[in-house]
Amino acid sequence: MRNNPWNTTRLPLTLLALGLFAGHLEAVEVPEEYRARDTLRIKRDSSADANDCLQGFRWQRTRFPVQITRSSDNRYRWLVNFPSPLPSGDATNDLVAVEWHAVVDDQGNIIRAPAVVVVHESGSSMDVGRLFARSMQAGGIHGFLVQLPYYGNRRSDGQPESGDKLVRTLQQGSADVRRARDAVAAIPAVDDRYIAVQGTSLGGFVVACSASLDNGFDDCFIMLAGGQLYEMISSGQKDTASARKQLAEAGYEGEKLRLLLSAVEPTRIAHRLDATRTWLYTATQDTVVPLSSANALARSAGLS
Repeated sequence: MRNNPWNTTRLPLTLLALGLFAGHLEAVEVPEEYRARDTLRIKRDSSADANDCLQGFRWQRTRFPVQITRSSDNRYRWLVNFPSPLPSGDATNDLVAVEWHAVVDDQGNIIRAPAVVVVHESGSSMDVGRLFARSMQAGGIHGFLVQLPYYGNRRSDGQPESGDKLVRTLQQGSADVRRARDAVAAIPAVDDRYIAVQGTSLGGFVVACSASLDNGFDDCFIMLAGGQLYEMISSGQKDTASARKQLAEAGYEGEKLRLLLSAVEPTRIAHRLDATRTWLYTATQDTVVPLSSANALARSAGLS
């Protein structure tokens, strides 16, 4: 476990948002372009099933380019871009876009501070994800919102909804989030001694998979998500009902659907999470992600 000067290991997300760990007021220059390095290390699991699942998330470690530009969107000041480690073949989608909600001093200069990589919900406006990223920013912590495949700046004519494309999109998103940790760690304004990850709903499922790869994040906060994807999509309402319809139209129902979703089933690898650094928040009357789904993930991860 890395040395954690912010002493956040056993503290809940609400305390992070209060800004108890704000960085020193030290203005830092922002590079326009730099190279980062993958630190992903997926250790072999004792479970053959877990190893089989992990194969879909692997990529060859390398150095990769990162660009930081001024954002044309007034909702955030900086945009971070880097190549997806699991490309889809769609050039627009394969350039990962990360909104940087940066911590600044009274003069508007970016200061050195810890960071949280945020993963948004399924809504195209990403309002909840931005709410969390801005809350981190307001609390003295850099908020980096990863736009998932086919969202925001990554939107193109590609159609990720059909069949195995949906699964590959979730695998790509999980890999993008893990690489985002290394991309932001190389920014001089980020105190890389503490980089956490937080995801809500769809983002929570992505985070559960991403953080299970190698525990690369210092803390993991999963909101309104869980496991048992097949059971959830088969009986869920709202977003899951829409996904069920699209998958059925693509010919995925019953056992064929179960096999498809098993490739991104969080409970197959969630035992790899560090339970002392993982928090799962759920809602007792959630009609999209039922409590049984959250409980399944909690059991797999060994959460108290």
